[in-house]
Amino acid sequence: MFLKRIFLVLTLSIFSFSLFSQSNNKQDGIKIGGAVRYNLLSTNYEGGGSKQNPQMTWDTWRLNVDGSLSGVDLSFEYRFYPSSDTHFLHHGYFGYAFSDDIYMKVGVSQVPFGIQGFASHNWFFQIPYYVGLEDDYDMGISFDIKPADNLDLSLAYFRQAEPSGPGADAQAGRYSYDIIPGSGAYVNSDGVIVDDVSANLKELDQFNGRLVWHFNENWNVGISAQAGGIYNSTLDKSELSTAFAAHVEGDFGGFNLKTEVIRYDYNALGDDGEKLDVVPMGAYAYGYAGGDGYTGGVASKSNIYVAGIAYTFPVRWGPISSIQPYVNYSMVDKDVDLFHDTHFLVPGMMITAGPIYTYIDYAMGKNQPWLTDSFGKGLGSGVENAKWNSRFNINMGYYF
Repeated sequence: MFLKRIFLVLTLSIFSFSLFSQSNNKQDGIKIGGAVRYNLLSTNYEGGGSKQNPQMTWDTWRLNVDGSLSGVDLSFEYRFYPSSDTHFLHHGYFGYAFSDDIYMKVGVSQVPFGIQGFASHNWFFQIPYYVGLEDDYDMGISFDIKPADNLDLSLAYFRQAEPSGPGADAQAGRYSYDIIPGSGAYVNSDGVIVDDVSANLKELDQFNGRLVWHFNENWNVGISAQAGGIYNSTLDKSELSTAFAAHVEGDFGGFNLKTEVIRYDYNALGDDGEKLDVVPMGAYAYGYAGGDGYTGGVASKSNIYVAGIAYTFPVRWGPISSIQPYVNYSMVDKDVDLFHDTHFLVPGMMITAGPIYTYIDYAMGKNQPWLTDSFGKGLGSGVENAKWNSRFNINMGYYF
């Protein structure tokens, strides 16, 4: 409650200070856009290659509305995923520039944490996305502040996660991975994993701060902090959850480098008051599943290491203007000794041809929850001596 009051005072102070120096040079107008994307894929998991290989799926279609009226900005995106039988809001916020140095967003916007935009080059993202720490969106208010020419500061308060859409698991019908009601797990005093623990959880009252230093025109280094409640509605009680990140990102000689280190602690209680070592999370209408002797969900305490490098070749081959090969790697080092770590490696390339962007990826993972015959189990306790599962994927999208 104290932190919420401090943030409210800060918001009012920024508003009052900036109101008299605002400038409105934007032209009124609304633009409607969107995208249509398809996947061609072939999987090779524990059970071997699928008889359905290769498979063609309709990945997504989306609607975008962006513009400005009377100096107030609007940015909105809604997505439809036919293969997951769900649809949901990606983001939707009002924006206002109090001055050249202060910009406010109110609504569902990207959480200022770690490398903004994406910490990845590939279509699959990096592992932080799958635990809610890359390209995450929540509902609240945020400020982007420029205290100096080479510094960017973001401060935000999010009351709750973004609204969910329909699906097989309605609480998980969303774009970003969030903590949702489900089954968790804990390790008892005998060192045994106690599975299928009911946990009626949700994210509540989250604060974020992110500071980035641009030490030249091509390189930046940043630090991020996140603190918020994981609320158990059965117990009517919140536990403090935290995450911290440091990153370096830059361009050199046609290369782009992204590196990041994350420490997170999803401190949460089950419905009977147990402290959970695995918390339920979900997105795209699917919650991470458990069973078969090991747990789904996400390990509650871990370190994550991220690295990715890409090189862009400008070309003039008909409509093709560039080819960008890349290699992305990330891993989750889980705190609990009984758990097994997650590894994720994606070599591939992106081909740009006018409005068409094509990702060609060969994704490989150990205990990666989407690269397995048993969906969703890898980020929990995981599997001992997990094999490198793989998926060859071509995603082609037309953006307008």
